[in-house]
Amino acid sequence: MTQPIADFWFDPQCPWAWMTSRWIEEVEKVRDITVRWHVMSLAVLNEGRELDPAYRASMDKAWGPVRIIIAAQELHGGEYVKKLYDAIGTRFHPQGRRKTESQQDLVAEALKEVGLPQDLLKYYDSDEFDTQLRSSHQKGISLVGEDVGTPIVAFNEVAFFGPVVTPAPKGEDAGKLWDGCVLVAKTPGFYELKRTREAEPIFE
Repeated sequence: MTQPIADFWFDPQCPWAWMTSRWIEEVEKVRDITVRWHVMSLAVLNEGRELDPAYRASMDKAWGPVRIIIAAQELHGGEYVKKLYDAIGTRFHPQGRRKTESQQDLVAEALKEVGLPQDLLKYYDSDEFDTQLRSSHQKGISLVGEDVGTPIVAFNEVAFFGPVVTPAPKGEDAGKLWDGCVLVAKTPGFYELKRTREAEPIFE
């Protein structure tokens, strides 16, 4: 019997999406779901918005990694979406290397790690697959609206932003958080549950 599917949309630029992705990997071990991975784009989400200069610079840098993942998906197969996300995200977040190293160089390393050719780097600054990128993004954002960001999780026609959590729960704790997210998200009229973040992502 085929396992139910949970769809997960991410932008590799976001450390909080990374935390949530590590959580849902744990959920997959303790609940009857299979996770299907998709790209969304903070750069697309913030097009045309008034942003402070520092965040605008961050959004300008956000195009490259998602463009590489989409190009890999289109040219080499969907199995590389999660593989590249893991390889890129590990360098960006737990290793923290994008603070001191070229982001494009880190993506090149990630391509090598997963066995993809370096000529994919030509798509880092190319809009050739932006139609597919925007389509993937829109499928996710259409489920939750424009007022949220990454990640987006959808399951059995229930979709939500987040959860935003640190550190990522493990084992049955991850499963219990999943149960709660699904429960509140499918409550008619429920939209938001939030408190101020007091901690930075804790990468383990």
